[in-house]
Amino acid sequence: MIIYDLRCEKNHIFEGWFNDRTAFEEQKEKKLVSCPVCGSSNIEIVPSSITVMGKETGGLDKNYKNLSPVKALRMFNEYIDKTFEDVGGKFAEVALKIYTGEEDSRNIKGTVTKNEEDTLREEGVPFVKIPIPKFDS
Repeated sequence: MIIYDLRCEKNHIFEGWFNDRTAFEEQKEKKLVSCPVCGSSNIEIVPSSITVMGKETGGLDKNYKNLSPVKALRMFNEYIDKTFEDVGGKFAEVALKIYTGEEDSRNIKGTVTKNEEDTLREEGVPFVKIPIPKFDS
């Protein structure tokens, strides 16, 4: 599985998961790939700082071949905690300020109400909802 960073004609950035580049191209041609923000199917792949290793590149690193799902989720949680600023209930406010250039661009995490989520979508602010599991100590 390959994860591509994608951009629509309105510059909304999102990701798509595909078996390979050919699968992306076929789905794009059939207009099966669309922007989750505006619905546009005029999509292109953009450079990504993350590379997912798959069969075409020799597979996963040996250290991760037998990685359990729980261990992977713990690693993901650690990554989020270390690289995202927690803005709590002010997520929508801060995200809008970052989007409009009033604040410096940075990774943020927090919570939103349904109304705030709708407002972010209407304004075209790209965001991703990720449920973070809580682990027993």
